[in-house]
Amino acid sequence: MRKIKITVMRKARYDDLIEKYENPIEHACDLAEGDEFICSGFEKPDGFCESAWTSVYPFVMTLACGGEDIYDGWMKNKRSAMISCNDGFRPVSFLIEVCE
Repeated sequence: MRKIKITVMRKARYDDLIEKYENPIEHACDLAEGDEFICSGFEKPDGFCESAWTSVYPFVMTLACGGEDIYDGWMKNKRSAMISCNDGFRPVSFLIEVCE
């Protein structure tokens, strides 16, 4: 099984949506742009958001098990994917790539 690197590429925040729809919460995300995590595919890396793991896990497993070219030519690097977490108020974008 291939090792996979997950890099936090970008964090967004939609204050207008938060103000209009979200109940106040104190702490939404501990991840920072540039954070990197290495995993084998099966287990969520230490310190990685549980909700984000649910979003990226199928892509991590596909690449870890040898899959390539997810969505037929979508990525320049066939052994990678760019996936966002499912937080519609503060989405985080992750670059998922096979460790060479």
